[in-house]
Amino acid sequence: MQSKDHWETVYTTKAVDRVSWYQPHADKSMQLIRDSGVPRNAAIMDVGGGASTLVDDLLADGYGPVTVLDLSAAALAEGQRRLGPLAERAQWVVADVTSASFAQHSVDLWHDRAVFHFLTSAEERAAYVRQVLHAVKPGGHVIVATFGADGPLQCSGLPVMRYAAGELHAEFGEPFAMLAHEEQVHHTPFGTDQQFIYCMCRKVND
Repeated sequence: MQSKDHWETVYTTKAVDRVSWYQPHADKSMQLIRDSGVPRNAAIMDVGGGASTLVDDLLADGYGPVTVLDLSAAALAEGQRRLGPLAERAQWVVADVTSASFAQHSVDLWHDRAVFHFLTSAEERAAYVRQVLHAVKPGGHVIVATFGADGPLQCSGLPVMRYAAGELHAEFGEPFAMLAHEEQVHHTPFGTDQQFIYCMCRKVND
């Protein structure tokens, strides 16, 4: 996992709407979360959520509890500032997802847009998958979005991995059944396009 210092620098030197991954609304993520059929009281974990507006839309749509986890305290602080008093309806956790402490089977739906593709070593990816296996309940849902096969080779000056849907699912393996996958062309604030692949799986066993 890239250093915490890198991401703290990003979020203390750039406006949140001037980073390449910025979305006014995480519409694709919201669509998949609704499609998953999880109830409004499902325990949702947004990994790398930082300053993302996904938590805003989840809370506005009646979902909760929501936990937002990110390496950057500055990113989480921006999300809390934006939500104001509503921030108290979410839990905000500064941690590295590959080593964070999760209660076993505590998560109904795990969401990650653009963290997993920063894990460039097999060891990091295996640690991430172990965390998902530990934290997500049997029958729970996992939504992960990464750069697609034609996506960028770098993001925020760091190397990334790119995936086709089958390759992304293979990283998680047999404990997870693929339910859906979709491509999205993300339009950055700088007028460029980035290909993302979204995969939604169900955890079928440990």
